[in-house]
Amino acid sequence: MAEDWQAGGFGLYVHWPFCQAKCPYCDFNSHVVAGVDQERWARALVAEIRRYGEQTGPRVLGSVFFGGGTPSLMGPETVAAVLEAVRETWPRANDLEVTLEANPTSVEAGRFRGYRDAGVTRVSLGVQALDDESLRRLGRLHSADEARAAFGIARDVFERVSFDLIYARQDQGVEDWRRELGAALALAVDHLSLYQLTIEEGTAFGARHAAGGLKGLPDEDRAADLWEVTQEMTAAAGMASYEVSNHARPDAVCYHNMVYWRSGDYAAVGPGAHGRLTLDGQRWATVAHRAPGKWMDGVERTGTGEEERTPLSHEDRLTEMLLMGLRLREGVAVERLDRLGWDPAPARELAEAGWLRFEGGRLAATAQAWPVLNAVLRELVPG
Repeated sequence: MAEDWQAGGFGLYVHWPFCQAKCPYCDFNSHVVAGVDQERWARALVAEIRRYGEQTGPRVLGSVFFGGGTPSLMGPETVAAVLEAVRETWPRANDLEVTLEANPTSVEAGRFRGYRDAGVTRVSLGVQALDDESLRRLGRLHSADEARAAFGIARDVFERVSFDLIYARQDQGVEDWRRELGAALALAVDHLSLYQLTIEEGTAFGARHAAGGLKGLPDEDRAADLWEVTQEMTAAAGMASYEVSNHARPDAVCYHNMVYWRSGDYAAVGPGAHGRLTLDGQRWATVAHRAPGKWMDGVERTGTGEEERTPLSHEDRLTEMLLMGLRLREGVAVERLDRLGWDPAPARELAEAGWLRFEGGRLAATAQAWPVLNAVLRELVPG
């Protein structure tokens, strides 16, 4: 029998931890520094790729994702060195997807052509808003005009371009969002990621909110209305949601993120990167050192940037499969859940209440459940 991860595929995540500035809502592992030794970082990333290649053997790689941080601050030669190591390490799918995240302030036509020539096939732009006041409040360094210009450059260079927007922002009404989303859909070619603003502990926004700041955030009713508008408009434009926050034309879903949501395997290199690997029948969670200096020191001195590697039990794997897979409109294959020894009774109760559905051998969330999916998941996967 094929190993379970093969149902989700195999990808590589490359974390570039550096940014021009730290956004106040961001809880990712990102750092602002004056300068980066690109050659040194390329050598370290390549070394980690080769190390994982020795462990996994020649399995077919379907995707590479450069995330961050701001990967568009990487030199094209750094990206080229990483992708050359990838080509030397794993056989690749004929339609290998290589995504690079970019901020509008770091978009240059020449740099983008360099990424394309290195092997990048898809760009994801962190636009976040299409009006200058909202961008200022979000701590972004670009203007709305710069965002549109960056999208135009990316569209000229790459066949596949996605961008992100954040909604449910301060003082944002339903009609405001309807106009902004309409403008975004007029720009979008194949993929949009649309996230409701969440206030995370440990961020500047988290501290501000705890101190009584961030006035004008939507209440539950307005957030629900914003969600409904989002679903209605994207579906009408032919870009219905295939995941809670991601919308695409049918042939343009992000393959790399599907690896996560379908519980595939992914090697992860770079500071703070989290991976999942199945080796000799055991699925492992890998975590790299979070601090860039400590990660680099580990790679150069001991031959690994990993901080820890934890074996996942059947219960761990089942929990992850439900939490990730039910974010997808397609849901999860019940056969995979059965192999992990799940108890379907809680899911059947939620199905009777209209929150989940069993259909075609799969378990999926209903349209009713999607706006409150986290609450539904807490009922399904307690603790």
